[in-house]
Amino acid sequence: MENFYIPEGYKSALDLHETQIAIKKVKDHFQSSLSKQLNLARVTAPLFVDPKTGLNDNLNGVERPVSFDIKEMDGRECEIVHSLAKWKRMALERYGFVYGEGLYTDMNAIRRDEVTDNLHSVFVDQWDWEKVINYEERNEETLKSVVEKVYSALKRTEKFMASEYDYIKPMLPDHITFITTQELEDKYPDLPPPEKESIWKLRTRVQSLL
Repeated sequence: MENFYIPEGYKSALDLHETQIAIKKVKDHFQSSLSKQLNLARVTAPLFVDPKTGLNDNLNGVERPVSFDIKEMDGRECEIVHSLAKWKRMALERYGFVYGEGLYTDMNAIRRDEVTDNLHSVFVDQWDWEKVINYEERNEETLKSVVEKVYSALKRTEKFMASEYDYIKPMLPDHITFITTQELEDKYPDLPPPEKESIWKLRTRVQSLL
């Protein structure tokens, strides 16, 4: 937990009970907004898969999956999912989604080798989605358009939560900014990738407040 940071003097504005209620409000509002923006239907995702199917994403190829055997299946071994990247594409075809439609799910997973910090945990709880598009739409314009729709869902959720809790003030910029890896390299050639991203995010955030 050496990368986990709590600001000195920090105190939560809500108790544990109120925090759980607030988390549900965030998740309920965001999933509703995201599904409308991208035309997605909610599905239930697997917590574990048979490794022989090849559906468990190995991420960087070095992470060790959590595995266990199932008595009723003659001791066959299953793995807790790392990622749903492969499963989602299979599900789009199996469930009969057509062009312009997609799915989303509240994904749970266990990543035993995760380096934890304020954004990463051994236990994963995240929204995951996938959508059917044409081959011709696999381009930068489509990517930016989709990102703007996701960002709009985030902005709507932020506005809703600010209306629910007096201590929350909207912080997200009105518009999202795009920058390519090459542009970051050109701007900060002597910095490692994580620092390039951090500096760019900080500069963008400061500019939005001016």
